[in-house]
Amino acid sequence: MRQTFIATAAMGLALLGGIALAQAAAPKRVRGTVTAITATEISITTRSGAAETFALTADTHYLGETTGAMTDIKSGSYIGSAAVPVAGGGGKLRAVEVTVFPPSMVGVGEGHYDWDLGKNSSMTNGTVGDLVTSNGNTMMVKYKGGEKAIVVPADVPIVTIAPGAMTEVTSGVKVIVVPAKGDAKTAAAVLFGRNGITPPQ
Repeated sequence: MRQTFIATAAMGLALLGGIALAQAAAPKRVRGTVTAITATEISITTRSGAAETFALTADTHYLGETTGAMTDIKSGSYIGSAAVPVAGGGGKLRAVEVTVFPPSMVGVGEGHYDWDLGKNSSMTNGTVGDLVTSNGNTMMVKYKGGEKAIVVPADVPIVTIAPGAMTEVTSGVKVIVVPAKGDAKTAAAVLFGRNGITPPQ
């Protein structure tokens, strides 16, 4: 039972990462606040103020985020980081957010690919190698086929993520909805903030 639960959660999170983005018709993530939710649909107000409603099914995955800290990032941690290039940094990136995955989700969305948090943003999912905490925090993130140096400023949001349940997603909760491939009005995954936080991805 536990293995099935972990596998299901990992597949849901993969929809937020490289697997979805590698496909030509990747669904667009929709960020906003829940206004209503039933057993069959979720309605949100997007960050731009638009109203959106998505169908919920037995295949919809729920993943909850909790506020973390730089101390949660260690050598060997599996993380994801949305980032932008450092000007004149020779390929170095500056984190916009960092997500720390539990051991059960190692390998989910692994790689480096385009993201949608502003111009030239990217997402890097991989394993932390060297972690330099003097003169600012810089981590070397290794993934299959490459490695990126990512600077983590002190004010960047850091979160931990874990499998969640539909019952945790209530009116007022901040979410990211990932539509199903080929069906823009059905939620394949719902990433939600616990304790009032906004998912920063």
